[in-house]
Amino acid sequence: MDKQAEVSAFLTSRRARITPEQAGLPSHGKRRVPGLRRGEVAQLAGMSVEYYTRLERGNLSGVSESVLDALCDAPHIPPAPASAHWMDDRRPPPLFTPSQKPKDMTINFSFTNKAALVTGAGSGLGLAAAKAFAEAGAAVALADRDLDAVQAAAEQLTAAGHRSIALRCDVADESDVARAVDETVKAFGSLDVAYNNAGIQAPVSEVADADGDDFDRVIAVNLRGVWNCMKHELRQMREQGDGAIVNCSSTGGVVGTGGLGAYTASKHAVIGLTRSAALEYATRGIRINAICPGVTETPMVTNAIAEAPEHMAAIINEIPMKRSGSVEEIASAVLWLSSPGAAFTTGQALVVDGGFTVK
Repeated sequence: MDKQAEVSAFLTSRRARITPEQAGLPSHGKRRVPGLRRGEVAQLAGMSVEYYTRLERGNLSGVSESVLDALCDAPHIPPAPASAHWMDDRRPPPLFTPSQKPKDMTINFSFTNKAALVTGAGSGLGLAAAKAFAEAGAAVALADRDLDAVQAAAEQLTAAGHRSIALRCDVADESDVARAVDETVKAFGSLDVAYNNAGIQAPVSEVADADGDDFDRVIAVNLRGVWNCMKHELRQMREQGDGAIVNCSSTGGVVGTGGLGAYTASKHAVIGLTRSAALEYATRGIRINAICPGVTETPMVTNAIAEAPEHMAAIINEIPMKRSGSVEEIASAVLWLSSPGAAFTTGQALVVDGGFTVK
């Protein structure tokens, strides 16, 4: 086997999570290709030393399409085992393996006789939170720009015995938000909890190269959208004399992230808006907090990995727990902030990120 073939076989063995011997390599008691320095291996593989080192350590999220093609199409590579079927369609290895996922994700909060409104409920964090509120006894209004998605989710919840409605709502449109709040109160009689989750991402770009329209769109949804929601939710809760609001920020709201200026600015602003509103309503029975999820298995994160794999791989590699979070873990935190168990908590930005921001 020549050096190039040996490198390809070695890297494929790492990707498939099989031993070098299973890939046709001799056993040398080391992970590196025998007789070659890491820099030589990287050169043969056509990549930087840093890039190769991530591969060697099993961090494969940033593998370029050309490298994937070269490795997967090499004729001397043995078929990957069934457990590595993701090689066939170029999907990255799972960031959250079953063995890492907490065994008991039961959420022990009661929201019986409460009504909740969740925006961005068509998928990801919003859908997970809507399901969790429903399972905890709340009547839930699922709001999203994608009406088909929330209608399908609401039908599933109703079939399971929960009270739910689906609402089309673009949070950047204040009239849409006002209508969603009114429809929620009309259906359930009150609005006790709101999770303002809807948000979008912008293409990764340096500030000097960023598009102004992309910036305006992110601010319109991520910041103005939260402001629109709080304005109309608070009008109802102020009249009731109680309520709890959770706004979705991000770890991007507490630290800077190069290449994501618009998103980072919007999420920092959400925390500032949350704290200001919390002070205004602290004596009126209304609590307002923010949740700051780290890298979580959502469609938005999946899209970000597809669009900027090396950028996202670098972020994921910095998580001390060495994994992404699950939407259920974030939903559990949202429910706690919304529950009587957090009665003395307001104006806070709760970070749920596997330790990413504590370094």
